Amino acid sequence: MSDWAPKRFWKNVEVVPAEGGFTVTLDGRNVRTPGKVLLSVPTEQMARHIADEWEAQSEKVDPRTMPWTRSANSAIDKLSVQRREVEDHLIGYAGTDLVCYRADGPQGLVARQSESWDPILDMMQKTFGVRLLTTSGVMPVTQSPESLEVLRNVMSAMSDFAITGFHDIVTLSGSYLIAVSVALEAVKPEQAWDLSRIDEEWQIEQWGRDEEADAQAETKREAFLHATRFFNCA
Repeated sequence: MSDWAPKRFWKNVEVVPAEGGFTVTLDGRNVRTPGKVLLSVPTEQMARHIADEWEAQSEKVDPRTMPWTRSANSAIDKLSVQRREVEDHLIGYAGTDLVCYRADGPQGLVARQSESWDPILDMMQKTFGVRLLTTSGVMPVTQSPESLEVLRNVMSAMSDFAITGFHDIVTLSGSYLIAVSVALEAVKPEQAWDLSRIDEEWQIEQWGRDEEADAQAETKREAFLHATRFFNCA
């Protein structure tokens, strides 16, 4: 596999106004997405995060160190042209939501899930008038289409950039409801991540830690927290 990477060719990075918001320039030249579209983002704060990433690049450009740029590219090149499909995918998580599928034992895990996740269901009922059903063990549960439609409408007011962050919050946590809780600022991002890890942390308590699993979990945690920051900047 080739280790080729584009080299840094610019000296100055600036944030400048653009149609619909702000963009980033490199020696006066506009940054563009992989789809060759102007990278224009809705807020100056988001643009400054992107500018900081370009400024931080050394001799070679490493996209792995540029999550803000990657997320903005996704919002412009992907989300904007397939938003309906993305929303369909995300509401599918609510139909089989993590917080609705409970263990049937041991009792300690059952109690921890209930203590952690029942307040999320309570909040959904209080805020949206929707109470999703729960199940235990391997038995599936079918949620009301009407309830899912109400929850789907939460996304309607989100911009393409917000949906991009929201998408990653949902998929990394495995829970649409946890993501909505973050969007409503009902739980802090770090708390939301912990809520998505109830089962995993229980297993760790029983069997001990694994360095490789911990490293993978930390990578996902960092991506999750970035997604919450991107969402809040949109």
